[in-house]
Amino acid sequence: MHSEEKMNSLKQHIKSLGSALIAFSGGVDSTFLLAVSKEVLNQRVLAVTAIGPTYPQRESMECVRIARKLDVNYLVVNIDPFKVAGFSDNPPERCYLCKYQLFSKLKEIARDRGFEHVADGSNVDDLSDIRPGLKALRELGIASPLLESGLNKSEIRQLSRQMRLETSEKPAAACLSSRFVHGERISNQKLKMVEAAEDYLLGLGIKQVRVRMHQDLARIEVGDNERHKLLSEAAMDKIDSHLRQLGFRYITLDMQGYRTGSMNSGQVPSD
Repeated sequence: MHSEEKMNSLKQHIKSLGSALIAFSGGVDSTFLLAVSKEVLNQRVLAVTAIGPTYPQRESMECVRIARKLDVNYLVVNIDPFKVAGFSDNPPERCYLCKYQLFSKLKEIARDRGFEHVADGSNVDDLSDIRPGLKALRELGIASPLLESGLNKSEIRQLSRQMRLETSEKPAAACLSSRFVHGERISNQKLKMVEAAEDYLLGLGIKQVRVRMHQDLARIEVGDNERHKLLSEAAMDKIDSHLRQLGFRYITLDMQGYRTGSMNSGQVPSD
């Protein structure tokens, strides 16, 4: 099925929802889903963005701006993962625990505000990665119209360009708790250190960045074509000094550059 046919299928999936609360992160997928949902359902759409210690503030602010630009009703809800038993221990099922908490809350909001369904931006490519959160979505009956229409990330970007959405080329993003290897305890302080380190590197003009935290070591991943930006002595000295001030003891650059799910090495994708 071609992307245009998938787009028609997507619109039919969305139309069948009647009304929908969209879990909106401001990324490529959820922005595309929100824009198409607005086109199909008009005012029967509500965008809800989660804020909290695991969500970078820079992303939360972008969500509000994009929702306003798309002229959709939106809501910001505070989510505290530290209230979830076991979250701080960072087990392999951490993503499942967080997603279950978040989407349970979204279902509650949808029910209270009269929206028939909750939908998220999962796509076909998510099936090939380790995504424990998908299990939570299935258990809670969350609609995934992009996935159900067979759309992958490349097609979503292509269709986003056709719709002139500003997020069409936006780098992938993930919650801050994904910066820690499973089994390393997560704390509010550690999350703030990682967020501040990434904000600093983004401020230097790096477009794709992750600061992975291994106890007191920061492992910096940047896009393949951006690694050269960090290799001068001046850049190294500045970054080393700033990240040490944040509390890191060792600062390293990952030679392989950014890659999704690098903390999942050795794990097997779930079905």
